[in-house]
Amino acid sequence: MSGILEGKRILVAGVTLDSSIGFATAKVAQEQGATVLISNFGRALGITRRIAKRLPSEPPVLELDVTDQEHLDGLADAVREHVDGLDGVVHSIAYGNPETLLGGKFMTGPWEDVAQAVHVSAYSLKALTNACLPLMSEGGSIVGMTFDASVAWPGYDWMGFAKGALESCNRYLARDLGPQGIRCNLVSAGALKTLAAKAIPGFDRFEDEWAKRAPLGWDLDDLEPTARSVVALLSDFFPKTTGEIVHVDGGYHAMGA
Repeated sequence: MSGILEGKRILVAGVTLDSSIGFATAKVAQEQGATVLISNFGRALGITRRIAKRLPSEPPVLELDVTDQEHLDGLADAVREHVDGLDGVVHSIAYGNPETLLGGKFMTGPWEDVAQAVHVSAYSLKALTNACLPLMSEGGSIVGMTFDASVAWPGYDWMGFAKGALESCNRYLARDLGPQGIRCNLVSAGALKTLAAKAIPGFDRFEDEWAKRAPLGWDLDDLEPTARSVVALLSDFFPKTTGEIVHVDGGYHAMGA
C-alpha cells in the first residue's frame, strides 16, 4: 500500500537532532513514500549528517543557511543534483538569542538581536520559499512551524514576536503563491521537549499546563502527531487549504482554563 506522499520530493530545512520536529517530519515523510532531502549549516551540519543515518533511508544533506543569500541563490542547483524538482518544503527553522531575548527580557531585548530573530525565524520563510519556487509547480506545498503567537507566553518574549511575524508572513505567502497553485500553511505544535524548547527559561512551566488543559492529553516527548500533521499538509489531501495555522496541541489552544 502506497503512502500519501508517494512519488513526492520534499525538502525539510532545519534538521539537527533526532529529537527535532524536522527529523520526525523527515521520518514520517519517508514512511509515506516521499523522497526526502534535509538541510542545516555551520557547526550543526556535521551533526545533521550523522543523524541522517538514523532515518529509514539516509537522505542527501544540503548545506543551507537561510540568512545567506549565496546559499539561497545556489539552492535550486544543489537540489537538482539529487531530484529534478520539489513538491513540498518544510521550514523548521527558528533562533533567538536566549541570553538577551528570552526569560523576561522583552523590555530590554536589543534591536540587533531582535532583527536576527525575525530574520532567521520569520523572513526566512519567504526567503526559502523564493529559493525553492523555480523547483515547484502547481500542487506544491510549503509548511512552516509556529508556536501559537496569538497570546503572550511566559519567558517566550521576542521569540513570540518573531512567531507572530512568521504567522503574518504565512498569510501573505498564501496570497501571492495561490495563483501559482502553491499552498503555504503553518503547524502550531504544543509544547515539546525539543532542542529549541530547552533554550526557553522556565519551559517546565508549560509541562504541567499542557497536562491539565489539553482535552486530548499531551505527551511532550511525542513528536509524531506534529510530524504527521505536517506530512498531511504536504500531501494532496488539503488541496484548497492555504494561509492556515493547524493546531496540533491536544486542543490546548481552544480551552479557556
